[in-house]
Amino acid sequence: MTARLFPNSQWRRLAAALVGVAVLGGCGQGARSADKPDRLVTLPDGRELNLRCTGSGTPTVLLESGYGAGAFAWGKVQPRLSRTTRVCAYDRASYGFSPPGPIPRDGAAIARDIDAALDAAGESGPFVLVGHSAGGLYVRLLAARRPNEVAGLVLVDPSVEQIVPSTLDGLNGIRRRLARCRGAAEANPPPPNDDPAWAACGAGARRDALVWDNRLSELDSIFSRTSMQVGRLGELLADVPLYVLTASDTAQAAPTIGLDKPQSVLELQHLRIALSSRRGFQRTVLSSHLLMNDRPEVVTEAVLAMVEATRSKTKPPPLSPSETTAGPDAPAFPDAPR
Repeated sequence: MTARLFPNSQWRRLAAALVGVAVLGGCGQGARSADKPDRLVTLPDGRELNLRCTGSGTPTVLLESGYGAGAFAWGKVQPRLSRTTRVCAYDRASYGFSPPGPIPRDGAAIARDIDAALDAAGESGPFVLVGHSAGGLYVRLLAARRPNEVAGLVLVDPSVEQIVPSTLDGLNGIRRRLARCRGAAEANPPPPNDDPAWAACGAGARRDALVWDNRLSELDSIFSRTSMQVGRLGELLADVPLYVLTASDTAQAAPTIGLDKPQSVLELQHLRIALSSRRGFQRTVLSSHLLMNDRPEVVTEAVLAMVEATRSKTKPPPLSPSETTAGPDAPAFPDAPR
């Protein structure tokens, strides 16, 4: 079991940075960014997942979004990657064009869904798995299901597995927002589109109470069931090459350790995750938590390094040195080329 490593007050602040920002930036973003699904793949229980695959070549890159975001959260990264290889993003159950699934919506259920969807879609390995935020937990669980097919992992400002009581996890504000959305969805009749009840639910909010039950269950599982599942992996993924990208803004929201040269505890936690692989590297990048939006070129570079290493059957190179601010007046992150 994974223990909680931060004091309560510091944990609440960091959890809000890791999960809350993803919700604000991602909930609804891309959830209805297309008029129709790309490809609905049928799961063994009859449900469907919407896959958005582009490009060609091997290995196939699978993009797993953070909490609150669908496939189009990778809108700045997927086109860049698909120039070189095949890339698939998807809508988890209850997101975008994918219907809700059975509860609990923990990491094991999420990994099981996409595992089955890849088989149903005929997508074969090797795979490079990329996960943002809570998606970093989910792709590690998926990798454990396919240890012989996963050639590399890239974790983009990933959530760290921690066991935290729901009363202390800092996510109650998000829970209340989701509960309001659920209440609006089950009202009979439901409020009109311009009703304030939908204000916090994101563009194109789903009028299905089961959707919001799914998202509440997923949120409640991140620092409980899902974290325990990841904690039980042990050294199962030790031979899978691993890159961990840390966002500077999120690192700064975490407590620090050390007197002479204080270091973010989150950076140390991300380094610990990287060193769980025999070929793992961590890099801090000037960015907000939504690193794939702010610095898509950095994410693309890391993923393509894994792709090239897989093709050449060589070890992936170390990541570039971490970025640091130039001073108190430096911007939070540089302008990224588009």
